[in-house]
Amino acid sequence: MVETFSPPSPAEMAGRLARVQMQMEAEGLAAYVTVMPSNILWLTNFANFIHERPFILVVPASGAPRFVIPRLEVDHVLSRHVGALDLCAYREFPAPEGGRWQDRLADTLPAAGRVGVESMLPHAIAAEIGDHAVASDLVETLRQVKSSYELGRIAYGCRLKCEAHDRLLAEARAGFSQSEVNATIGREVFSKMVADNPSVNPYATSIMTLVQNADVSHDPHNFTDLDIRMKEGGPHVTVFNSVINGYGAEVERTFFINHVPEVAKAPFETMLQARRMVFEGLKPGVVLQDLDRAVIDFFEGQGYGDNVIHRAGHGMGVTAHEGPYIADGDDTVAQAGMVFSLEPGIYFPGLGGFRFSDTAVVTETGVKALTHGPETLEDLTL
Repeated sequence: MVETFSPPSPAEMAGRLARVQMQMEAEGLAAYVTVMPSNILWLTNFANFIHERPFILVVPASGAPRFVIPRLEVDHVLSRHVGALDLCAYREFPAPEGGRWQDRLADTLPAAGRVGVESMLPHAIAAEIGDHAVASDLVETLRQVKSSYELGRIAYGCRLKCEAHDRLLAEARAGFSQSEVNATIGREVFSKMVADNPSVNPYATSIMTLVQNADVSHDPHNFTDLDIRMKEGGPHVTVFNSVINGYGAEVERTFFINHVPEVAKAPFETMLQARRMVFEGLKPGVVLQDLDRAVIDFFEGQGYGDNVIHRAGHGMGVTAHEGPYIADGDDTVAQAGMVFSLEPGIYFPGLGGFRFSDTAVVTETGVKALTHGPETLEDLTL
């Protein structure tokens, strides 16, 4: 695949819209309504966040999408969107009757027919659609298989993250603080991205270059202390999960400073075995929950069943955390072009966490890693 950091072309965006409208026809929908920022970004190249002024994208059965937006955002949308788009602006929230977002939404909806709505649509918006609403997550489903352009964007982000991750491991030492990592390595990722594309969208960018030491690495999302410091021993766990101007990338490793506690060696090697299971088992036709279930069964067989607290992986795309999920309960069938984080892990309060994560794309025959990093205990004892 060819790396790219360029914005999507009108042809790319037209192809996405055509796929959505084809699926709408198959489901018998006269329109489709979405407010999820990730869906809106994928269909328009415009990034927003949810607040009291709603952004509502209405996709008709044919023709350009209609975007219900605050009037104050008109110029912003015009500067960022790619592809056909009709704007329907409402007055500043809350606005009197006749100028509200509810009025503009009513203007965009068809007079008759079923209206597809994403399952997470807020009640206030669903109530305006009424009995015509039919739950369907068709846009999220279509996002799962990436185009060649999207794979190029993800590959670009993965390279930036791997370069940063390599630097972190090279500079790792006892006393190195999270604030220092952010000020140096995190800053470098952002600088490289801006050098390649000065018009990077801050609303579509979130750079994490985080490290947990053994005090907190059993708790994967504990980042409460920016002065947390690397320590002798470990396990430390890196958390390099980011959205690079609209596309996700993730690379993570478990590492040690100067020595490995004896009690950490068996969990580390067991985690590596589970990781190999996921890399070898993920291929087109595999049901994702079956793969996660196999990993859970393996950990349970090793006596670590109580130490599994998350799934074996998740989708990557215009976000760094999305469906489908390599998780018990997700019956999605893997297809070529899907991109995942592959990250089975086990966690022990009082000892720490053990997890690698790599971003990988499903190919016709298996998976191809888009990120890289050291993979042995020897190479990760720094």
